[in-house]
Amino acid sequence: MNTESHIRAAGRTDVGQRRKDNQDQFLIAELRKSMQIHSTSLALDEECMLFGGRSGQLLVVADGMGGHAAGRRASNLAVDHLISQLLNNIHWFLHLDQENDDGFIESLKALLQQTHTKLLAESQDDSEHRGMGTTLTLAYIVWPRMYVVHAGDSRCYLIREGKCEQLTTDHTLAKQLVDAGGMKPEDEAGSRWSNVLWNVLGGNGNNDLIAEVRRVELQKNDTVVLCSDGLTRYIDDATLASTVEQYGDVVEGMADHLVAMANGSGGIDNITVVVSRPDGKGTSGNDGDLPRSVPLVQLDDESDLQPDSAESMSLEELQIFANEDTLPDERTKPKS
Repeated sequence: MNTESHIRAAGRTDVGQRRKDNQDQFLIAELRKSMQIHSTSLALDEECMLFGGRSGQLLVVADGMGGHAAGRRASNLAVDHLISQLLNNIHWFLHLDQENDDGFIESLKALLQQTHTKLLAESQDDSEHRGMGTTLTLAYIVWPRMYVVHAGDSRCYLIREGKCEQLTTDHTLAKQLVDAGGMKPEDEAGSRWSNVLWNVLGGNGNNDLIAEVRRVELQKNDTVVLCSDGLTRYIDDATLASTVEQYGDVVEGMADHLVAMANGSGGIDNITVVVSRPDGKGTSGNDGDLPRSVPLVQLDDESDLQPDSAESMSLEELQIFANEDTLPDERTKPKS
């Protein structure tokens, strides 16, 4: 029987300096094959639990929105539903063939869509939670591969030998403007549109969820960081890379330091970070080079990013709720 965990990962979540409640959630988990013995003729204790080898490491960050109770409920429901689905989906426990993982990719997309549908259903049944939504960024590591599935503006980073790469795309109006050439990249972070999200789980549900999925080949000593925008509004790539270099394998200290930096810089939002140093034997790719992020779900054209014309908002309407993470369906709600 093997119950020892070898995960080198740490997660922290903090309410920040301005908010009264924390609507963020995180999860660090190790998926294992297991068996509950009830009766056997073998030399095993009855009612014991046997564990097989590790199947993978799961990292999740979710940032809820839609009002205090609704935002907290949205992120909690999303992570809870993910757990229940993962424990009942055989794909997560099988050995994945790198050349034939299309079925697994489809299960990732379906998993996010199911969670999206779950949030929409509860939102419709409960007026208190109407319009609730959440970002969700998930990394599943089966050494040496990492699969990242994402919606919203929480992020997944890969840091390797002092180089930092953002593996996810911010699904914000500001990022749309940058991609369309209507805004300079250096102006994106400070834009009033940087907090307005067009793609999240739940929300108004007028458009289908777009699940952004990437596959990455990891190397030994890589560091993976997932975080909510309560951290990234204060921490740039260079600062993140230097912090990783400073703390190395001390992931608990690294997570604490990142949260402290965000709080020390203002802490205007909830702050959540998950840090992992995946272990594995051997490397893949060229040492020192950041791996290619293979986009498995891409946006075909800019039309995929546009809201339905009947639900489009004027700039004046957008300005009402553009100062914090929010959703277009909240434009009729008064600010707290």
